[in-house]
Amino acid sequence: MTAQSPLESLKKSIVKWTTDVNKFETPIAGLSLFTAKAPSPRAGGLYDLSICMVVQGAKKVMLGNDTLVYDAEHYLFTSVDLPTIVQIIEASPEKPYLGLKLALDLRELSQLMVDSNLPSPGGKKISRGMATGKLTTPLLNSFKRLVDLLDTPDDIPILAPLIKREICYRLLVGEEGGYLRQIAASGSPGRQIAQAITWLRKNYSQPLRIEELATLVNMSKSAFHNHFRELTAMSPLQYQKALRLNEARRLMLAESADASTAAFNVGYESTSQFSREYSRHFGAPPLRDIMALREKSLNS
Repeated sequence: MTAQSPLESLKKSIVKWTTDVNKFETPIAGLSLFTAKAPSPRAGGLYDLSICMVVQGAKKVMLGNDTLVYDAEHYLFTSVDLPTIVQIIEASPEKPYLGLKLALDLRELSQLMVDSNLPSPGGKKISRGMATGKLTTPLLNSFKRLVDLLDTPDDIPILAPLIKREICYRLLVGEEGGYLRQIAASGSPGRQIAQAITWLRKNYSQPLRIEELATLVNMSKSAFHNHFRELTAMSPLQYQKALRLNEARRLMLAESADASTAAFNVGYESTSQFSREYSRHFGAPPLRDIMALREKSLNS
């Protein structure tokens, strides 16, 4: 009997665990499984430090003016929190979109750098906080073994941390390893920008003062601007705007807030400005966009 490939095994596992749900938060900390039977509309999403894989179908992520597509041959790696526009572009009832996400631990990455005699990272130099990479056989096998633990839950507490550590190792020596090491290294520009991003996420509704934020992370205003744009593909102001719009959309969709209330709660003083920026970001005015999302939810 021919051995089943790691990719085919992952497909069957994700189908098994997402039979009744579109998203399954597994008992393995940080590991989520996803499925969808049709392409999705554009949606706002916040990617954190993580690796995402598609084992069937394809997904598009828009970061600023950058567009990344990942599929069964490529994974998506994110080193800092980034607001994006995401869209499933390949999915059908016969061949549903199947994916997974594993949140990574910055402390684990830093500890590996301290404890291990790591080989030099391979591949290209990456300056963005989000990039796609070629899915290698060792990385795919690691994820197969991690997902397989769902069938033996008693093994999860002992074996899951070991496999996660292996995945972190594979990333540190892979294509994106060089920049990931910069994010994990204390005092590096990447780490400083990551600290600024943490502040912005907590204070997105407050007025943005670039000089104060640059001082907070011990950078000059010009260096801060340059490093921030290089990492996130947007300016600090554009980053804050994306955070605000994503949160406003969530308030209207999940908490039934009207557009004016949502705009005020995320820091807008002008509802007309909010509506213009929302339309540019999501492709439709707030009311029409939310109605379309609710209708799709009812019909799915």
